[in-house]
Amino acid sequence: MAAEGRFRARELGIEPGVFSPGPWNAITDVVNVQVGHVTLIEGEAVRTGVTVVRPHPGNLFQEKVPAAIAVGNGFGKLLGLSQVEELGELETPIVLTNTLSIFTAADALLDFMLSLPGNEDVRSINPVVAECNDGWLNDIRKRAVRKEHVRAALEGTRSGPVEEGAVGAGTGMMALGWKGGIGTASRRLPETLGGWTVGVLVLANYGGLLTIDGVPVNRAWGLLPWPEAWTPPGGSAIVVIATDAPLLPHELRRLARRAFLGLARTGSFMQHGSGDYAVAFSTHPAVRRRTGAERTPPSVPLVLHEALNPLFLAVVEATEEAVYNALLKAETMAGYRGRRGEALPIDRLIELGRSMGRPWRRPAER
Repeated sequence: MAAEGRFRARELGIEPGVFSPGPWNAITDVVNVQVGHVTLIEGEAVRTGVTVVRPHPGNLFQEKVPAAIAVGNGFGKLLGLSQVEELGELETPIVLTNTLSIFTAADALLDFMLSLPGNEDVRSINPVVAECNDGWLNDIRKRAVRKEHVRAALEGTRSGPVEEGAVGAGTGMMALGWKGGIGTASRRLPETLGGWTVGVLVLANYGGLLTIDGVPVNRAWGLLPWPEAWTPPGGSAIVVIATDAPLLPHELRRLARRAFLGLARTGSFMQHGSGDYAVAFSTHPAVRRRTGAERTPPSVPLVLHEALNPLFLAVVEATEEAVYNALLKAETMAGYRGRRGEALPIDRLIELGRSMGRPWRRPAER
């Protein structure tokens, strides 16, 4: 159910792309993928949190998944990038938080992984932690995220619907001049194109000219990204991509790069100060990398180069829609130093869309 009149894109008739979503229209439509949030709203200044994506609920160090990371604009801090680049695998869940909390988050993630049964003799772990700067609405120097918050997000991951908007790592984030945060979406390919599922989760905190399904929203409303008196400077975007297609790291890197095309559709031009990263992984059992007695060469189904094209398009479409969901679900928030993150006005958006021939309307009118 939508809280206080906030809706997901498809509830308003905004349906970008040509492929259909999965049942939840979320990254969790990829089987075994789980998401967890911890949201921190304290007093007038703390607006932050943690979001975790787990490729599967087991011990990732003992059953790694192939992965790749693409860098759009590298003004950011993504811990663990070089080892993923070198080995092409994830051995921890992915943790998202704010810029000054990534080191606390990495330490907490290490504690969590070292405590798992089977990891008693492990002496090296590559924690993957990504960040966006929520310092507009959050007193980021306070570093309110603590290890117990990260642990709670890790232990609270689940499949099914994913909470969106100003939650978890997205609590204090702004995007394209409006209140941003966490958004997710998915695409399920028809059987004739492989039948694979692609799920995306976006931490949206970047600048640009908001465009929704081709409608130039900010331009129509005279809200340009310069001068930036009406909005905080452009921040960053983290895109997490999951698929059940049996892809290897070099193929996943190609998938990850397509996420930036989805961001561009929403109005991003990857400003100077934007840290734009995409992390892609495959959950297919045949491509997992198991340790110990189960470490046997897998028989990997071959995905032809041409068969990647539908997956590329699925990433673009799901990334685009995930951003719209982040904006549409986020509510107006007051925060640090009395600043405000204004929610994207839905009725005004619908009116603009209708003036340009879009069949957008509230669910009660559909």
